[in-house]
Amino acid sequence: MARIVSGMGTSHVPGVGAAIDNGKTNEPYWKPLFAGFGPLRAWHRKHVPDVNIIVFNDHATYFSLDKYSTFTLGVAETFKAADEGWGPRKVPDVQGHPDLAWHILEQLIFEEFDMAVAGSLDVDHGLTVPLSIAYDQPNQWPTAVIPLCVNVIQYPQPTALRCYKLGQAIKRAVEKFDQDLTVGIWGTGGLSHQLGGERAGVVNPEFDKVFLDNIVSDPLANTRFTHTDFIREAGCEGIEMIMWNVMRGALNEKVNEVYRFYHIPVSATAYGAMILENT
Repeated sequence: MARIVSGMGTSHVPGVGAAIDNGKTNEPYWKPLFAGFGPLRAWHRKHVPDVNIIVFNDHATYFSLDKYSTFTLGVAETFKAADEGWGPRKVPDVQGHPDLAWHILEQLIFEEFDMAVAGSLDVDHGLTVPLSIAYDQPNQWPTAVIPLCVNVIQYPQPTALRCYKLGQAIKRAVEKFDQDLTVGIWGTGGLSHQLGGERAGVVNPEFDKVFLDNIVSDPLANTRFTHTDFIREAGCEGIEMIMWNVMRGALNEKVNEVYRFYHIPVSATAYGAMILENT
């Protein structure tokens, strides 16, 4: 039987990928952030699952604002880095796990989640930056990956509760898979940030802390935040935080918080990371 063993939450700031790709990680602006990645990367070196399910959002690179499904699961053998306007990142191709992906897709449909299926999918910084945060610059990513793309771009987005329930359904689906696999699940995006408009540059450490504390000890509290709550408290792009709810819903009720890191600012974003293990 397959089983989910751990979860990670991380922001997916594109500037982090650019700093890695261009050798800027030791510059004064970036050095404190990358120092915080040290314990996270050390944990990942010791805990390498067979598959990571990575919950992310496409930033209108592969999808577009007039065609964007609520939940899309990638079932391909391989996923390439997307060209976001300045050429694809020079990172390894992402290797999928079609057998597990198709199984999860089927089980989610049976549980009445109306999933879209992606037989091909180029993945942008929403997925490649978390991989770089965890694994730095390898010649090949150490795990297979199943991409799960969530619409946080085009109104109406799914609710925080729906994302949590999706995570619970993913957990049930994984546990019905008949191969002996260890699976990690990552929720990406956030934390508080707004990139445009009158409140451009806003971050809210107090709200972020409440959200992170809830992830560990009271995840249902985070499902009661509305879209308006996220926008008001965490900025327009703060709604990305609902993707962490998918990750948390897929874990056990009780988890062990292994590591937490919070740093501001990172390209006008409050960066947060958290590693959780099932107990």
